[in-house]
Amino acid sequence: MAPLNQLQQDEKDKMEKLHRFLQQADLPLVNDKLLKQAFTHSSYVNEHRKQSNDDYERLEFLGDAVLELLVSNYLYQAYPSMSEGDLTKLRAAIVCEPSLVEFARQFSFGDMIFLGKGEERTGGRKRPALLADVFEAFVGALYLDKGLEPVNRFLETVVYPPIRKGAFSYVMDFKSQLQEAVQRRNLGELKYTVAGEEGPAHSRTFISNVLLNGETLGSGQGKSKKESEQHAAQVALQTIE
Repeated sequence: MAPLNQLQQDEKDKMEKLHRFLQQADLPLVNDKLLKQAFTHSSYVNEHRKQSNDDYERLEFLGDAVLELLVSNYLYQAYPSMSEGDLTKLRAAIVCEPSLVEFARQFSFGDMIFLGKGEERTGGRKRPALLADVFEAFVGALYLDKGLEPVNRFLETVVYPPIRKGAFSYVMDFKSQLQEAVQRRNLGELKYTVAGEEGPAHSRTFISNVLLNGETLGSGQGKSKKESEQHAAQVALQTIE
């Protein structure tokens, strides 16, 4: 067998990285053509017409829609008291470019992208917009080849955990949601108390409790009293729901 030239070796190495990523993420093998397409930038196609005919743009279009659907479904189920407006704001924060870039970086997507030489020289492998696009394209490829369930399982490992941990709480008003839920069910009276403070004066952590009829319903921490109360309300919402 003839030895591989440098281009063939580079492609082989990247495909092996992609297969290892799928294995580490406990995802099914995706059709190699779709998988490569999801990670192929148009600059690579322009320089290597014989090796690649399709870039990720069409898959990105599909992945964007799949991502919005599954994140919408997750939020709808996870936050039954949240209004349509708040759900929309939260979804927008999750599927925006900065968030998608962080998701892509968790799996070192930048190392697996097929890039043209010019794009490589100008730092395209680390460009936020490109990383966000590739993340959506991969979601599109996974959906097209395997359906919604494996995509949802992938999102369970990378997208949903930070939502549960409150990473997007800056766009959510848990205190208002809790108040509405308590009033709607006529459960009683809510009260917030500061249970303690930790750390040096320049980096304080506040601990707050939210009480329902005098009984602790949830506790939370934050860099301010307001933030700790929001996290306490988030826990309390999960408790009563």
